[in-house]
Amino acid sequence: MLHALTLTVLAGLSTGIGGLAAALFRPGRRSMALCSGFAAGVMLAMSLLDLLPHALAGWRAGMGPVGAGLAVTSLALLGMALAALLEQLLPEPDPCRGDEGRARVLRGALVTGLALLVHNLPEGALTLFAGVADPAAGLRLSLAVGLHNLPEGMAVAAPMYYATKSRAKAAGAAFASGLAEPLGAVLAFGLLGPLLTPGFLNGILAGVAGVMCWASAFELLPMAYRLGPAPKAAAGFAAGVLTMLLGISVLS
Repeated sequence: MLHALTLTVLAGLSTGIGGLAAALFRPGRRSMALCSGFAAGVMLAMSLLDLLPHALAGWRAGMGPVGAGLAVTSLALLGMALAALLEQLLPEPDPCRGDEGRARVLRGALVTGLALLVHNLPEGALTLFAGVADPAAGLRLSLAVGLHNLPEGMAVAAPMYYATKSRAKAAGAAFASGLAEPLGAVLAFGLLGPLLTPGFLNGILAGVAGVMCWASAFELLPMAYRLGPAPKAAAGFAAGVLTMLLGISVLS
């Protein structure tokens, strides 16, 4: 148990390492267009190429392809609806007060951080359970999770640094997002235990994928195009998609 929990903590801390790397450089509006597009690409690729296929594969044996597809689609749609509802709770930037561009970036940073926080909770539970069941499999999974958490940390820290001009807040936001993994693992193991079957966790991940798709399409990508020239935003989005595609392909 201690070995598996240690691996989960290390995987989560890699999000903070990515955030530290992003906080070393102060971005301007043009580079923030690149970073926002990158964050959108990372989250969208993670959802469509990792989380949703994982949930489909886990449910297909018991429910068949049609049943699994309908279930995953419904949960992803539920995640999108929940994200849209929660987004209404965030304040809209006031153009009459301060730098509206920084306010919009801060709003986008909060959306990104919350979406990844929700994603990291069940991911931490999966990593811990894999390590308890099979230490070798847990080591491989924690390595994979840790490596793909690096660009997640960058996606959280870069807009936070731009909006607040604080390296400490940027890195802190990335570390907080990553520490949701061991927190989710401990809460899941201690409170829910046998209720957290692989099928149940796959369902949570499908819903989280919906949250992340919505955040990418509705908040991050439009913000990237508002902040800078279209080629910058598009290049950042392409870089985010290709980075996650490469990571998923190498580590799968």
